[in-house]
Amino acid sequence: MILVTGATGTVGSHVVRLLTDQGVPFRAMSRRELPGGVRADSWVRADFDDPASLARAVAGVDTVFLVSVPPVPTPDHDLALLTAARAAGVRKIVKLSAIGSGERFEGSTVGAWHLAAEEAIEASGLAWTMLRPTSFASNFLWHRTPILAGDPLPNLTGDSQQAVVDPRDVAAVAVTALTSDGHNGHRYDLTGPQLLTFPDQAAILEGVLERPIKIADVHALDQLPPAMATGVGWARAGGASYVTAHVPQLLGRPAGTFEQWVRDHREAFAATP
Repeated sequence: MILVTGATGTVGSHVVRLLTDQGVPFRAMSRRELPGGVRADSWVRADFDDPASLARAVAGVDTVFLVSVPPVPTPDHDLALLTAARAAGVRKIVKLSAIGSGERFEGSTVGAWHLAAEEAIEASGLAWTMLRPTSFASNFLWHRTPILAGDPLPNLTGDSQQAVVDPRDVAAVAVTALTSDGHNGHRYDLTGPQLLTFPDQAAILEGVLERPIKIADVHALDQLPPAMATGVGWARAGGASYVTAHVPQLLGRPAGTFEQWVRDHREAFAATP
């Protein structure tokens, strides 16, 4: 049995869909009910801050897809799930981490909370796979309101390039790792197929949506929370400016492009916010 944490989230919802399509038994964990029509062999409402609920979530589970998005960056939620998983006899964890975790930038550690959780999982004796995606193409959905209003989008990364990744590809890789032991002990940097600047992405969005997209460069990274500023600063300095072959190697097909993701989600940007 596979436990999918974050089952209603950006990646988790796609993992749920893929496991459903493949007929793989899974249990979905969320703090809220699953959307109508979503199949799960069982569903459990659980919270990372509630050890008893985590114990119920992992009972009888062999493998965990671990996604935690704490409001303040901390490894505590991952570590709480790890504690419950070990007590329940879980065999393997596939963790959604982030690109650059552990890199040093101006005296700080990029993704320090992810790194702490990764190290604890590696030291736990459980089998593991770490997925480290770059920026999601779907992050542009955060900008839907200013896009519809014609307001400028904040460009935090300047002219640096990133190979933004389709979260559907991340989910597909996760399912591959969850359902096969061939990826145990591996860490994968998951990227899209091409390097794009934020202005490049805005231009693609403008072409597909057929509406003007304005951008405004944002330099004041010191106004961001420290943990976020470190990651953004690292990316702005070019730390994430590379493409890997992990997605096509693991999936046996090309990684999805940013343009294709925008075309597939065009209606989301046309809807009334």
